[in-house]
Amino acid sequence: MIIVFGSVNLDLVARVARLPQPGETLAGEAFAMLPGGKGANQALAAARAGGEVRLVAAVGDDAFAAPALARLAAGGVDLAGVRRVGAPTGVALIHVDGSGENAITVIAGANALADPAWLPDESLEAGTTLLLQLEVPLAAVVAAAARARTRGARVMLNAAPMQLLPQALVATLDVLLVNETEAAAMAGMLGAPATPDEFATAVHRKFGVATVVTLGGEGPSPPPMGISTPCRRRRCASSTPRAPATPSAARWPRRSIATRPGRGRWPRPSPRDRWRAPRRAHSRRCRTRRPSPHWPRPSADAS
Repeated sequence: MIIVFGSVNLDLVARVARLPQPGETLAGEAFAMLPGGKGANQALAAARAGGEVRLVAAVGDDAFAAPALARLAAGGVDLAGVRRVGAPTGVALIHVDGSGENAITVIAGANALADPAWLPDESLEAGTTLLLQLEVPLAAVVAAAARARTRGARVMLNAAPMQLLPQALVATLDVLLVNETEAAAMAGMLGAPATPDEFATAVHRKFGVATVVTLGGEGPSPPPMGISTPCRRRRCASSTPRAPATPSAARWPRRSIATRPGRGRWPRPSPRDRWRAPRRAHSRRCRTRRPSPHWPRPSADAS
């Protein structure tokens, strides 16, 4: 079971030729109402990935609540934990210009009333993962993480939008997910270096938290003991640890697997046996390749 405690918004998106200046009125080109909110997005993504997902959140008793929840219901997310409160549904007012630049104003509305007491104790148990973000009050996030940790659930926080995190909160987490800007901003208060790889390693060592720093188009930084491997078709990275194809290959760089100085070539495998695609990849157009377990061992004279 995956439980998401977080925000639900309705995004009101206006497309314009350019962003308006202060005090200026512009004629827009198009308008759309789109369900959003970091909590709702987490829940929908987890459900589409095949998880059993329940959302615990707050919406208003207004006309925006139904369209904000419609896509979640259609995606199979359990909405029994969503409550209607005496505040308007959260909204994001978004202007997008012709080049893709945007200006966003977020009004928390009902999200500010989300209460961790709505999380049932019986659902916070070993085998449950609690997903959190910071679009609901920080005090509610701290309380929810502490309860889940006490009862044995796994706790994952996407620390966005950026806030100063108490070290007590970080210590209750199993997984911390930040982008490189957030990592740099948090580095000082967590006593960690600002560079992504060093930040992830330092937080893991200090708090015992698996830490992932996303790098935009470069993909995620590797967690401790992981290996970052750029893909061939796109600039992304895999954080999946992998072992060398043979024990002797551990002593040589990957580029030396096929040819060693002074040792000649190993037998070349067929294209089918040479590489095997991983079980998971970043996209259909991006594959991180691993050595096949059927890679031929070197002959005795090449050892």
